[in-house]
Amino acid sequence: MPFTEIMALSMIGAFFVLLIAGIPVAICLAVTGFVFGYIGFGPALFGLVPARIFGVVTNYTLLALPLFIFMGIMLEKSKIAEDLLEVIGLAMGGLRGGMALAIIIVGVLMGAASGVVGATVVTVGLIALGPIINRGYDKGVACGVICASGTLGQIIPPSLVLILLADILGESVGTLFAAALIPGLMLASLFVLYVLILGVFSADKVPAIPLLEREQYTRRDVALKLLKVVCPPILLIVLVLGSIIGGVAAPTEAASMGALGSLLLALFTGRLNGKVLGETVRGAFVTSAMVFMILIFAQPFGLAFRGLGGESIVQDAFSLVPGGLNGQLLFLMLILFILGFFLEWIEISYIALPLFLPVFMQSGVDMAWIAILVAMNLQTSFLTPPFGWALFFLKGVAPPAVSTMDIYRGVLPFIGLQLIALLLVFQFPAMATWLPQQLGW
Repeated sequence: MPFTEIMALSMIGAFFVLLIAGIPVAICLAVTGFVFGYIGFGPALFGLVPARIFGVVTNYTLLALPLFIFMGIMLEKSKIAEDLLEVIGLAMGGLRGGMALAIIIVGVLMGAASGVVGATVVTVGLIALGPIINRGYDKGVACGVICASGTLGQIIPPSLVLILLADILGESVGTLFAAALIPGLMLASLFVLYVLILGVFSADKVPAIPLLEREQYTRRDVALKLLKVVCPPILLIVLVLGSIIGGVAAPTEAASMGALGSLLLALFTGRLNGKVLGETVRGAFVTSAMVFMILIFAQPFGLAFRGLGGESIVQDAFSLVPGGLNGQLLFLMLILFILGFFLEWIEISYIALPLFLPVFMQSGVDMAWIAILVAMNLQTSFLTPPFGWALFFLKGVAPPAVSTMDIYRGVLPFIGLQLIALLLVFQFPAMATWLPQQLGW
């Protein structure tokens, strides 16, 4: 093996060593990228990197990221998500698993409103986990529903994952949003079906809301609450997503309207004040800075790996996989799934994924379909132990009676459901490609 290819493999190893040592991801990328890049390119590296970084910071589409993050955090801080959960739970009435279904629906709405997984899991965990366990829910089921519903923001537009994948794959954001809509709703439907089945065969794990609690509200009261609390966020979601998918507005323009809409919703509910606005701006700034730091330092890392001949190593490895294109795609899905046990989605997206994509770009396969498969696969990284971030988010706000094993036990069925959804999209590509084709993307 040539010296440069040995260095390319050493570079990947050095990155993981630094990561395991607890060094922040952006610093790991910068150190390994510049050190090994200097070995591959010499001083010329410092002439190549600025242009790559300039391309990231001037990318107009990426401006949608902080705006969507702001939108999601504002809906969390203004307690709109809390109102949604309470009202939808009441609307479920005496249905077994009604509160769990309400959590899934709120996960869909919050995912479609922001795409921020952490905000949804923490918010729903704080307001729902204790109460539904006190109502008799199995701890594992309660934890699993909250974690899995929170991750729906990864696949349901406007997902941050889809915005970044559009940049990596060279696809339009509108195409990926349209492609993800049916698979995302299909996955949410699988979650709903699972809860309904539990309600039939294991009713003790998902009991209905007690009759005394339901009798405090008339049907008219519940209908008015639904109209007042649920309709405004849905209208905001339809306007934001509809304008992007319909080609009326660019993602950045729609995201700015979404951010403004979240401010207006908080204002009309009487919850917009200096504290809420300050916390939202600070949270959006910190999250956006973390994302962009990784995006910026991923540039010298990717440049160095290619300069050392790492891309040819990957292509040679894929050429050995039997089964043609389908075999190579299944191999990619397996690699991403395994990486999800140890790395965050953004690290996988900007470090691992670009190494494998040239193989599929050269084959002429529909990259929108590939993007949805990747996004659904990355979604499982939030749930897979030991480093699934949704598990950490929930454990941080869970009551002391909820153990880590309760959370791990609860998410396992939902990981299985996500893999079933991934297999369905793999087997039936039209689930991802039909809507963009109908809309003319």
